[in-house]
Amino acid sequence: VDYWIWAVLISGIGSTLTGINFIVTIIKKRAPGMLFMRMPLFTWTAFCTAILMAFAFPAVTVVGVLLELDRAVGMHFFTNGDGGNMMMFANLLWIWGHPEVYILILPAFGIYSSVVTTFASKRLFGYTSLVWATCAIAILSFTVWLHHFFTMGSSANVNSFFGITTMIIAVPTGVKVFDWLFTMYRGRIRFSVPMMYTVAFIVTFVIGGVTGVLLALPPADYLMHNTTFLVAHFHNMLIPGALFGYFAALNLWFPKAMGFRLDEKWGKRSFWCWVIGFYLAFMPLYLLGFMGMPRRMEHYDVAAWQPWLIVAFVGAVLILFGLIFLVVQIAVSFKNRAALVDLTGDPWHGRSLEWLTASPPAPYNFAVLPEVRDRDAFHELKERGVAYKRPDHYEPIALPKNSAFGPVLGGVAFVLGFAAVWYVWWLVAVCAVIATITVIIRASNDNTEYVMSAAEVEAIETQHLANLAKAQPPADIEDIPLGEPGAPIPSTATT
Repeated sequence: VDYWIWAVLISGIGSTLTGINFIVTIIKKRAPGMLFMRMPLFTWTAFCTAILMAFAFPAVTVVGVLLELDRAVGMHFFTNGDGGNMMMFANLLWIWGHPEVYILILPAFGIYSSVVTTFASKRLFGYTSLVWATCAIAILSFTVWLHHFFTMGSSANVNSFFGITTMIIAVPTGVKVFDWLFTMYRGRIRFSVPMMYTVAFIVTFVIGGVTGVLLALPPADYLMHNTTFLVAHFHNMLIPGALFGYFAALNLWFPKAMGFRLDEKWGKRSFWCWVIGFYLAFMPLYLLGFMGMPRRMEHYDVAAWQPWLIVAFVGAVLILFGLIFLVVQIAVSFKNRAALVDLTGDPWHGRSLEWLTASPPAPYNFAVLPEVRDRDAFHELKERGVAYKRPDHYEPIALPKNSAFGPVLGGVAFVLGFAAVWYVWWLVAVCAVIATITVIIRASNDNTEYVMSAAEVEAIETQHLANLAKAQPPADIEDIPLGEPGAPIPSTATT
């Protein structure tokens, strides 16, 4: 228990600070002309996720502190027999716990938005509604936590309120699904691995959402709360909702980070194992829940459950193969990286600004900051024929120096947590002092940047333009006409 308390405390503090960092970065560091309503949807979902982190993680940090005081000092905040309240622990934990679900899923929603608009070769349908739906989900996520314990004795009025808010939060999610579908409608869809994961997500996530609306009814939840139906629903939301998005992102942005694409053949094998395995592993759990099978069972002796559990086991094996094929995909891609190399920096005919840079990118973001005039900023630059226009001259760029501050502070926090778990309080005090001094030294250090000369910047940009000149379009987008560097690129979008 002490291990989990201190692990949650330390990671919770780090997550809160990370959320604040992202909020400030997105507000203060946008490109010229990038108004809030011109930001990519992924940036919007990251922004709302950061707000959730900044406001939700303090709750779990507080509950960790109170629980540690209960155990170490005997303050009994959560001990009913000594004046505490066990339900306060459940409330504080889940006030963090349900926003945490959206901390996992909202970034994936942004990924799906990026994938859909890229691989449908269309402007994102309903951009404004997607932004407001994201904000609504972030706000409503703080109003639904009690649905995790409808069965723990709250009044009918309280359960009704949280049941209604749980149903309401499905509305902005449904708006997102329809916007993605309408973006794909009449688009030139390319079924590469990221798009396949996105389509699988839409179908599977809708099923999970419908079962969630069912569980939002307190009477239904009373029947199914402690059954495998709830287990199936939980996995039906997080695996397609979050994990499929992360897999799509891996395939989408891997060439940007590494300079070569992931192998499509092994990626599709992994995809099919994941999708088929998921349905075989978790759909039977819905039926088993209706049949009364409790969750968290050590063993069972009901013969009627056996066939469905065998099907679920087969699905779990397929998911294992999906993981294995993912590892093989990465290994094969590294082996064949010369054939999969991305010379353009834009292997998918992307629409947002990251695809303007080289793959892998230079130490800086842009040699010349682009002026954002449209939501699809890079696509608009290509339409005007100025995406790869060489400037008259380059200027030096200030870049942050490498720093040991993060690893040192992380190492000190690790030792502090280890010492606290084993009640070595003198070591805890020493680590706290070292961490404080480290933060003060870092905050007092003004020499945190170095300047890359204009000549170095020009050399990097010249190499990028040379690579563009000799690049061939990737095999799966051969039908999309790509102009020479600096020339207009014909539109394939329905705007």
